Amino acid sequence: MNILNYFFVACIIFAFVFYFYYKTKQLRATLPIRKKWYTAKAGVALGVFMIFFGCNATIIYPTGVGFGVAAVFVIVGAGLAFNNYKRVRHEGKYIQEEYELNK
Repeated sequence: MNILNYFFVACIIFAFVFYFYYKTKQLRATLPIRKKWYTAKAGVALGVFMIFFGCNATIIYPTGVGFGVAAVFVIVGAGLAFNNYKRVRHEGKYIQEEYELNK
């Protein structure tokens, strides 16, 4: 197998682990802004997962259909990651303020 394939598989696994990590943090959080922040972080991890999955699909299936499926995964994953990254930055501003109000 190609060394690039191993790299993509490792990145896929890390992104999947971070997705579940942030989802469990979201379920355990009690403050509403913090829940939204963890949801957005999980969305970024899911978007990165989809990007690496699409890139890996081009290596495994180097056909026209494989490239088409990979393009869809990369485009949707990039949109998801970008949108949730903006949410993480926005909601991250209010985490400390919410913590101070709910001591």
